[in-house]
Order: sequence, then structure tokens, then C-alpha cells
Amino acid sequence: MKKHKIIPVFIFFVVVLAAAGGIWFRCKDTGPAGKRVSNQKTFPQFHSETDQDKDGIDDQTDILKGALDYVATKPKYKSQYYNGGYPDDGYGVCTDVVAFAMKAAGYDLMRLVAKDVEQHTDAYDIDQPDPNIDYRRVKNLQVYFGRHAQSLATDVSDVEEWQGGDIVIFRKHIGIVSDKRNKNGVPYVIHHYSPWQRSYEQDILERRSDIVGHYRWNFGNESGEKAKQNKKTQNSR
Repeated sequence: MKKHKIIPVFIFFVVVLAAAGGIWFRCKDTGPAGKRVSNQKTFPQFHSETDQDKDGIDDQTDILKGALDYVATKPKYKSQYYNGGYPDDGYGVCTDVVAFAMKAAGYDLMRLVAKDVEQHTDAYDIDQPDPNIDYRRVKNLQVYFGRHAQSLATDVSDVEEWQGGDIVIFRKHIGIVSDKRNKNGVPYVIHHYSPWQRSYEQDILERRSDIVGHYRWNFGNESGEKAKQNKKTQNSR
């Protein structure tokens, strides 16, 4: 009897260790502790023509810098609801990296998403809209950026297409593309994945098979659904 009891317990611990190992592999630190990773390959960096907050820095650079400034505060991973939307207690999740990055460029992602949800509810799978949380859900941001940002290649081998300040969406995760690249020219990702994450800037793109979106914020220019609709109109003429 004792032997039969030991086997399920042993299997349980094996499963737990395997899961922990998977998390560690995905989130392991690939750069020196407390420092940014070294750039192993360089390409010309894309710069936006827009400077929303009029600070003399283009939006693309502002978004990249905003993401780095946010993770420099070393937010602790915790998913919880906030009245007013934006976390203000040192905690956060993956979507907050993107929200604070865009805020640094002069864009209130909470208000932008809330407005789009209100005007195009049928585009979102939301039963009861709530501005405080809607912009902090990956599935909603995938819809929003698909409608309002420039959609780019999801193939990581097209390395020059991936630029610092871009937005990358995985099946249940999101982050900002770094300006630092590995030896293959593939950029790192600035993200917040779990409480056990050892670094916020990591070499994960080539290891992920669940990339569902790659976007570049191009506010004020034709992009997303508007571009698709105009293209259909031109083709029908």
C-alpha cells in the first residue's frame, strides 16, 4: 500500500519540477544582472515621424524608452484590479509594460481602448466593458492594435523588420521589442512574464512558437482596419 501511495506523490513532484523548469527556461536571464544586455548585432533603428508629446523624441523611441524606464522600477508581478486603471503600487503584469511605454510617448492606452470598445463593441469579445481593466487584457490589445497599428511580419527570421519600440503579442502574453539583438540579429523583448522572471529584457523571440501579432504604433497615419478598408475600396474600383 505504501508503495502505491509513493508513486502518485513522486509523479506529482516530477510534474511540478518539469513545470518549474519550463518557466525557468522561458524566463531565464540572458544578460548580466542589473545591466542591459550587450548588442551583438546592429541594424538601422526605425524612427517615427510623429512626436505626440512634443518632447523632441519620436514616438517609436519614446515607446522603447518608456518600456525600459518602466521595468527599471522593477515592478513585482501580480494581477489585480485598480480603480483608475493604472497600477500605482509597484505591481504589474505584461500589459502594463506596453501601457506605460505608450504613456511615455503621450498616449493613454486605457482611454484609447475604452473609446474603441465603446464605438466598436462588436469587434471585442467583452460582455461588460470596464475601462479600468479592458486595456490590461492581452486579447483586447490584440484586437486594438490589429485595428489601429501597422501590422508587420511575425517571422523572426526577417530580423530587420523587427525594430526597437515595436509591439509583439504572443498567445497569452505581450511585450515591447528591444533595440538590443542577439548574434543572429533577432531582438530581445522587454516584458513582464511571471513572479520568477530574472530579467525584464530577454532573448525569447526565437524560442516562442506562439507569436500572434507584431505591430508598430503609427498614430495619425493610415494603419490597421482603416488601411484594410481603403485597400478593399481601391481593389473594388
